[in-house]
Order: sequence, then structure tokens, then C-alpha cells
Amino acid sequence: MSTRSSRSSEKGAEYLNYAFDDAISGDSKCAKETSVVESNSSVTIQAETNDKQRENWDSPVEFLLSCISMSVGLGNIWRFPFVAYENGGGAFLVPYLIVLAFIGRPLYFLEMVLGQFSSSGSVKIWDCVPIAKGIGYGQALATWCVVTYYCVLMALSFFYLFASFQAVLPWTECDPEWATENCYSTTANLSVYNLTNESVSSAEEYFKIYVLKKVPNMDSGLGVPDWRLTLCLLLCWILVFAMLAKGVSSSGKVAYFTALFPYVVLITLLIRGCTLPGAGQGILYFITPDWEKVLTPDVWYAAVTQCFFSLSVGFGPISTFASYNPFRHPIYRDSTIVSLADTFTSILAGVTIFAILGNLSYETNQPIENVVEGGTGLAFISYPEAISKFDSVPQLFAVLFFLMLITLAIGSASGLAGCIITILSDDIPQIPRWIITAVVCAASFLIGLVYVTPGGQYILDLVDYFGGGFIIYVMVIAQTIAVCWVYGLEKIVRDIRFMLGFGLGIYWKLTWCIFIPIALAVIFIYAMVVYEPLKTDDGEPYPPSANAAGWLVAAFAILQLPIWGAYVVHKQSGTTWIQRLKVSLLPSEQWGPKDPETKRLWLDYNKQFVRFSWIPNPKWLSNCKSR
Repeated sequence: MSTRSSRSSEKGAEYLNYAFDDAISGDSKCAKETSVVESNSSVTIQAETNDKQRENWDSPVEFLLSCISMSVGLGNIWRFPFVAYENGGGAFLVPYLIVLAFIGRPLYFLEMVLGQFSSSGSVKIWDCVPIAKGIGYGQALATWCVVTYYCVLMALSFFYLFASFQAVLPWTECDPEWATENCYSTTANLSVYNLTNESVSSAEEYFKIYVLKKVPNMDSGLGVPDWRLTLCLLLCWILVFAMLAKGVSSSGKVAYFTALFPYVVLITLLIRGCTLPGAGQGILYFITPDWEKVLTPDVWYAAVTQCFFSLSVGFGPISTFASYNPFRHPIYRDSTIVSLADTFTSILAGVTIFAILGNLSYETNQPIENVVEGGTGLAFISYPEAISKFDSVPQLFAVLFFLMLITLAIGSASGLAGCIITILSDDIPQIPRWIITAVVCAASFLIGLVYVTPGGQYILDLVDYFGGGFIIYVMVIAQTIAVCWVYGLEKIVRDIRFMLGFGLGIYWKLTWCIFIPIALAVIFIYAMVVYEPLKTDDGEPYPPSANAAGWLVAAFAILQLPIWGAYVVHKQSGTTWIQRLKVSLLPSEQWGPKDPETKRLWLDYNKQFVRFSWIPNPKWLSNCKSR
């Protein structure tokens, strides 16, 4: 496997100077000391060869498939169809594609650029703007929130997968062991039942009563973890550990399956679904546009949130994956392919899901809006119920469906967990990666036990609501401001030209520098203004204490920005706080290509644009200015 240098030496206090061209002038002694600084920087570059080397992907295909596997996840299958249906049907594609073009794709490419250029994870990339280091840690907290409940959803999929091998699918009958008097069988002739508003399908009771053992509300307490789901959760984290213990050399191989298998299943289910009565009505219901909704702010907020979760921008895995690329790898092409693949998958999943839900509506003689649910309700109630009505081998299609969910979940979970592992590996390279991986997986498993308690689904929804959306909005806004306004748009464009061999047009510059931060800030402020406390699936509001806990989770992640910013400023050299602040806004000497020869070429390349390539510590600069 090819390798490249990982972390540059910690020696020296020099900083790249692009912004202060006129900081020093007219002093021969200062000029001499500048020469010494440039000489010292050469020593620093040479020292990099002694650092631990960073592995590369075995092939460009593994990187591309890993990105697809991470980005194309559960959100495409059970979130996008429901979000699109709720926000204008086919008309939702208009705001979604606009958001994808002007926010999603530019952010995806920017995160790839930062990771590949610096060969660093989502925290070390902030050597370009040290004061913004808290962005990486804030993203890591959001990532950990998401990956812990992703594996719980994977555990539920494993539970259903094992149950699908029975001669009779267990959610099709009202088993006296767990069914209530309101239960009706999903496969029976509904005319024999005296259905009322209190009637509940066997699929719903199986999921909520038998699988989750769900308590009526949060006031009932959490309870103890269910042993069956605990074993399934343990299996999930063992699989994640096996994928990540050896780094990208192992996870890259698995990506061939995790990226491609879901398409095989989706196409199979679509073909089967289109042969069923009512499928056409279901698809028509999904794509019929409601153009009035396109003009409402809620739809645009939903489009941005869906884009973030779908592409995984703002969480950190994109820059982490790109950091294992060779320096000249054509990520522009890959970012375009992943964006298109993600959008295609979302639309394909929507058509497939609604084709089969259309059949469920036809079979149960209910309006389709009564059988459509989002999230876990779609995956573990509506869809299993629809599959159970297939005339031939419903067990086969159930196995395929839940195996697809497992594949999607493990692809995303391994990418998210790998991001956290890379952060720790970059910070403490002396510890073997497999040990860090084991600790992260074990800790995540223990946290995940909360979600497999009878009250765990309420906690899961709470963490999903606060631990992802709000945090990521703030982090992405801060990320674009730090890179394009502090580090500098011209400098990042110049770095891209040095790395990829071409410059960027006005589209990229406007989206990064102006459109993304302003648009996201406006949408985020709107979301805060219209915010309503979280409610359960039954429409009951969460207790005030639960909402307060959710806000504390979001606040803790967002506070990483000022906390780490203050820490970085405090650690800088300088006689005054203002001097330390200025230096913390400049790239550290660790910023740049990690390969020594490439870094030397990069420094020489930048000398044609600036008067000085390096700036020493502020104390020396202050002495020069005082003469």
C-alpha cells in the first residue's frame, strides 16, 4: 500500500503569512531573521520524514465507493421519501436540487479539499485557522451523537432480519404473548374485523410492544436494556470494529459491497413493487407536485436539513476520507459523482417506497396518507406490513429489505465512527489505531445501551433532533466563514490550483464566500423563530426537562467554538492578547501538504504571491516593528 507523511513536526513557532505582507519593512536585521526563519522552516519540513506515515486507499475506486456508502444511508431510504411527501411531493425536488447545487455540492467539495490538501482529519485540518479548532471538536460531538443511534437502528434491522427467517413473519399475526385486544392481523381479511379508531395493526404492536417494549411516555422511566437488542447492538459494533481496526485498508474492501448492494435491492423491490396493484397510485401520490408549498420557508429548511443528512456534510467524515487520498487525486470528479449518486438514490428510494405503500393502501382499502409514516415507522411498521402482503415468498423480500438497511447503516456508521477514530489517531499517534478503535467502539456500545431500554426511543428521538440539525447548522456556517473569510478565499483557491492543477470559477467563490453562510444563517434564524418543543409520535409534547437536556447537548457542542478558540489564543506566543489573537488567525506551520517535497514545492509556489512565506512568533515581529 502506498503511504505518505502524516503529521509535521511540532517544533518551531513560525506561521504562514499571507495576510500581513506589509507587517515588516525596511529593516535589514529583520530581513536577516526572516531568512533564518525560512531556513528553520526547511529543517521543520525535513523533520516530517521521521513522523508516522499515513496510509492511502488501495485504489481510487475504494475511496469513491466509501464516500457513496457513507453518504447514501438510511436518510435516503426512510427520511427523503417522507420529507418529500410532506413538503410538496414532486415540487420538493425543486428546492432540494437548488440546495444541492448551491449548498450541498460546494460544501462537499470544500471538505474534500481540506482533508486531501492537509492529509488530516476533521480537527487537524484547522491548522489553517487554529482559532477555529473547536469546529472540528463540535462536529465530532455531533458525529458521535449520530453514530450511536445509527447503530441502534442497525441493531433493530438485525432483529427483524433474524425474525424474517421464520415460516410465518411474526409481525403478521396477533400473538397473544404480546398483542392487545385492539390488534388486527395485517394479512387477514379486514372485513372480518370491527375496526375502530383504536385498532392497531399487528405490525405496529409487534414493533412497539414486542421489539421495543416501549413505555407510554418519558415519565415512565427508561427501564433496563433489552437483552435481545443488546446482543444485536453488540454485533453491530463488532462489525464496525472489524471494518475500522486496520484503517482504510479493510474498510475500503467492504465498501464494494456496502455501496453497491443497496442498489441491487432497491431495483429488485422496485420491479416487484411495480407489478402490484395500487403501485401506480402510490408513485403518482409521491411525484404529484404541490407548488404552493415551494414558497414556504419550512420547505427550504427541510431541503437543507435533508441535504446535510443525506450527503453527511458538516459532520467530518468527508474530510477524513479525503485525507487518505494521494495529494493529486481528482476529488472534483468524485464529489460530483457522489452528489449525483446520492440524489439518484433518494429519488429511486422514494419511487420504490411509494410503489409498495401504494399497494398497501390498495390492500387495506385505506387512503395512502394513512399508511405513510416516516423514520422508524416506515422501516419497521409500514414497509414490513406491505412486504407481508406479497403473494410469493414475502420472507425473501423481508430479508433483502432488512439486509439493505443493515448495509446502509454500517456504511454510514463506519464512516462516522472512523472520523472520530482518525481525530484521536491524529492527536495521539503513539497509540495503535486498533486500540483507539476498540475504545471508541466499546464506549459507543455502552452509550447505545440507553437506546435499547423501554424508554430509549424517546431519548433517540431527542438526540436525533438536537444532536444533529442545530449543531451542524452552526458548524457549517462557522466552517465556511473560517475557511473563506479568515484563511482567505484567494488562498484556498490557490491551494486547489496547486493541488489539482486548475482554478475555480465564480460559481464556487460566490457559493463558498457569500451564498452558503448567508443562506444558512437566514434559515437557521428562521428555524429558531418558529421553533416548537419536540413532540412524540403520538403528538404529546416532551417534558420541559427533556427539551432542556436536548438544548444542553446542542449548547455543549456549539460551545466548543469559543472554548477551543480561547485555549488556542492562550497557548500562542506574544506579549499581548491582541498579538496572540492575530497569530491564532494565521495558519500554523503544520498547515499544508504533509509530504516534505510537496510542502517545499508549495512554499516555493506561494512565494510568487506574497513577500514573505513565513512569519515568526509575535514577540520577534514586535521587536522588528519597534525599530
